[in-house]
Amino acid sequence: MTVLSSALWLLAGIGLCLCLPAPPDGVLLSMLAVILVVSMCRPHWRPLTVLCAGVLLAGLHASWGLSRQLPVSMEHQVFSLTGRVSGMPMHEVRRTRFEFVVDDVEAMPKALRGSKLRLAWYDDFDAQAALPDAPRLRVAAGSRWALSAKLRAPRGLRNPGGVDGEKHAFIDRIVATGYLRAPETARELRGAAGIDAWRDAMSQRIGRSVPQSSSRFLRALALGDTRGLADADWAILRANGLTHLIAISGFHVGLVAGFFALLASAVWRLFPLLGRVAPRTQAAALGALSGAALYAAMAGFALPTVRTLLMIAVVAVARMSRRAWRPWSAVALSALVMLVVDPLAVLTAGFWLSFGGVAWLLWCLPDAGGRPVRDFLSAQAVATAGLLPLTVALFGQASLAGPFANLLAIPWWSLVVVPLSLLGLGLEALQPGWGGWAWRLAAWAFDLSWWLFGWLAESPLALWWLPEIRWYALPLALFSAFWCLLPRAVPGKPLALLLWLPLLWPDRAAPEAGEIEIVVIDVGQGLSVLARTANHHLLYDVGPAIPDGFDAGERAVVPALHALGARGLDAVVLSHADNDHAGGYESVSAGFPIRRALAPEGSGLSDRVPGVRDCRTGMTWTWDGVRFRFLHPSPHFPYLRNESSCVLRIESRHGAVLLTGDIGHVIERGLLRHDRASVRAEVVLMAHHGSDSSSDPGFVAETGARFAPVSAGYGNRFRHPKPAVIERWRYRGVRTPVTAETGAQRLRLTAAGVVYEDERSRRRRLWDAVARRARAK
Repeated sequence: MTVLSSALWLLAGIGLCLCLPAPPDGVLLSMLAVILVVSMCRPHWRPLTVLCAGVLLAGLHASWGLSRQLPVSMEHQVFSLTGRVSGMPMHEVRRTRFEFVVDDVEAMPKALRGSKLRLAWYDDFDAQAALPDAPRLRVAAGSRWALSAKLRAPRGLRNPGGVDGEKHAFIDRIVATGYLRAPETARELRGAAGIDAWRDAMSQRIGRSVPQSSSRFLRALALGDTRGLADADWAILRANGLTHLIAISGFHVGLVAGFFALLASAVWRLFPLLGRVAPRTQAAALGALSGAALYAAMAGFALPTVRTLLMIAVVAVARMSRRAWRPWSAVALSALVMLVVDPLAVLTAGFWLSFGGVAWLLWCLPDAGGRPVRDFLSAQAVATAGLLPLTVALFGQASLAGPFANLLAIPWWSLVVVPLSLLGLGLEALQPGWGGWAWRLAAWAFDLSWWLFGWLAESPLALWWLPEIRWYALPLALFSAFWCLLPRAVPGKPLALLLWLPLLWPDRAAPEAGEIEIVVIDVGQGLSVLARTANHHLLYDVGPAIPDGFDAGERAVVPALHALGARGLDAVVLSHADNDHAGGYESVSAGFPIRRALAPEGSGLSDRVPGVRDCRTGMTWTWDGVRFRFLHPSPHFPYLRNESSCVLRIESRHGAVLLTGDIGHVIERGLLRHDRASVRAEVVLMAHHGSDSSSDPGFVAETGARFAPVSAGYGNRFRHPKPAVIERWRYRGVRTPVTAETGAQRLRLTAAGVVYEDERSRRRRLWDAVARRARAK
């Protein structure tokens, strides 16, 4: 077997294992080990050997990683811990987030010894202005602390198009997440130390030396430190397809390696006697490898830097051993090493984009060189066509401005801004204060281009969000890209372009005329429900948002709306003004045009929601054969927070849906008195997250519902939903799915009845926290 085929078979085995709905058990792993041993004895079974090795390797990593996560029985407890801060902490306005490696000593809880935690230190102070000496700001990379933390196993929201926090915790080997309890008792045992502390110190020096706001970009380009980039910065970068450049990329590592190779070669030319120790070519190869390793360490060994480091190592070893390696073999061997060291890297977007990009370039441009401008334009065209399917599949978006922005950014940033930033870094390492001029020049060069990218981000060529795709869309688009990049004489290229349609224009799976679908979005302890007809979208509540903290509108609602194919919102109903229902409005309104907004009279939302209208009993409209009607509040009803919630009834050809907000027993009984027939519905949103102040027994009995979905956060402090309330609905034969257990829920009323689907069941993952909890019982 060749190195390339070995890498592909190993990748296939790892991917096969990580696609399983649950981690392989001991019996399956033992069987794989036996098959592996048997197949090793038969040379013609080598592909099976490598495939089994991949499954076994990934299975062992997955089983070990999940078994290390905090046991269910230990969740929500407070632990006294000592350990070291890993990586560079994120200091925000009212909190500091950091990773913490617990000491592997007997004094620590056995389940946490040597494990990595993700912690947050909260306070009530404006740490950037009011109290610059807040204790949490002393948390630094490599420092050691004694602290108390309340922990739980990694748990995240699950929504269409949303970030899978449980997957990222699994990849990073995070054992538990939590926050500091009694933070005033936290003690620093030792100051900052290690390579990350050096990176943090250099990042601060760049900030002090460069007065322009662009210093935050220099820190990202030189050190991979993206902590200073705001959401608006990332939005511009995504709209221009430049996120691959702003943090340290493989190309930057190659620049440093090339510089060290030239430096070593120059030294050998100045001192010819050194040739007796080692040939100049070998010295240059060793210099390149040393420079790449040094810079990869400075960048925190991010995946693109590791990939490039491995490829440089392969070439360096080949040079020093006087053996010729083909480029494909170097790429394959670096992938092979990375997969053996960390098979979970397959779950990261960077793995596929890094190796996929290099593979496309090697296949399409094997003889590039000697014509810099033409080669660069060809490489840009190949990268755009080849990586577009992966970008859409991984991120659900495509940048129409990306090819044009990259034509400027790649040469200007990579050949001017980055070298100046690295020069400043090297000079500053030699003597504090020497690197300031280079950093300021780099900032000036960066500012010359940034305004253009800001303009492009506002243009029609900006980011193009796409709905979720079907499984077959990616392979069809990749095959089309492959066919279109074949030599010019190959026929059928116009027809091959049709294979892009399932990727770029996927079916939105919208309801038929007269049908209604509701999507209960998983926003934690809050509420947001999307109601879809054939051509219209209504959003009922927008989820919670904490100032300078978690914003469900940005993190859950907006990605879900993009994934479901919404281009705008025909109406937004804010049931009442409480934060867990209306907090995310700013993020939603920034992401989508809103034609009209409705809220209870006297809610005080007019300051935040321009043009908001009152929702009142009897207000009615029809979309696509579906009737929408408010049942509460009545005109001039006083604003009483929960009790003033807008109650919306949606009547379709095949049944009705009742959205109840946070109303309590009094309003539920009032609805029965005034309009008993209107409370009957196939789907009734359980009011107030399943609180015992709602779901009156008479109301529950009268609805005749088949489903009563509940929106509640895992482990919330209110302990919603209450078991007695759930039992009250179930006694009537009603299914009561809870978003904390199911993720986002989709309910469509059809001629065949209510079709129910939830996100965790639709996409079963072996790292799923709910499934892990069920297995532990």
